[in-house]
Amino acid sequence: MKKKLFFLLSLGIICLSFACRNKDEKLEIIKKSKPVYSYEEKLKSEITEIRSFLGKTSKYNSDVVFLLDMKIESGKNRFFIYDLKQKKVLDKGLVGHGSGSETGIYGKLKFSNVKNSNCSSLGKYAIGGSYSGRFGKAYKLYGLDQTNSNAFDRNIVLHKYADVPFEEQLNPICNSLGCPMVNEKFFKVIEKQIDNSKKKIILVIYY
Repeated sequence: MKKKLFFLLSLGIICLSFACRNKDEKLEIIKKSKPVYSYEEKLKSEITEIRSFLGKTSKYNSDVVFLLDMKIESGKNRFFIYDLKQKKVLDKGLVGHGSGSETGIYGKLKFSNVKNSNCSSLGKYAIGGSYSGRFGKAYKLYGLDQTNSNAFDRNIVLHKYADVPFEEQLNPICNSLGCPMVNEKFFKVIEKQIDNSKKKIILVIYY
């Protein structure tokens, strides 16, 4: 009787161990199969593309580019000031996207080039002259691609906003009406880059 009880107990432990190991293996497979977004790899890809674009024209600043990764959640730094000569990120900060880009699904955005859509538009922009508007100093943006060709007519500009925090947040930050909208302190960093540039700086919004 004791031998039979010992056998059944041993068998139960083995089965339980196998079940736990099998469950762990399944979880590991799921983890490995789920794609992990690498903003660093995407950044490298965008830099390669912008180098190619700038190599075909002398109209724009070829030393510095602004890169906005909308795949990164808005509470995290996703506005990158990149030095093309030194091949490094000079600074980074938070940036709001258009309220119309919200889909109701966490981490998923939509984009539009249509007027009054309040959406952000993907593509390359040339940063134009500054003006004083509703949010103080702001910069006009000229869309260079089909996906953002209506930017100027839509009044899509680069501007600051007091409610955009400086530090990274756990929750999403406030939305704009389609404009790339940054913190006031970070805007000063951007402003210095733009105002000291003899040629127009390119800003790229990607996803």
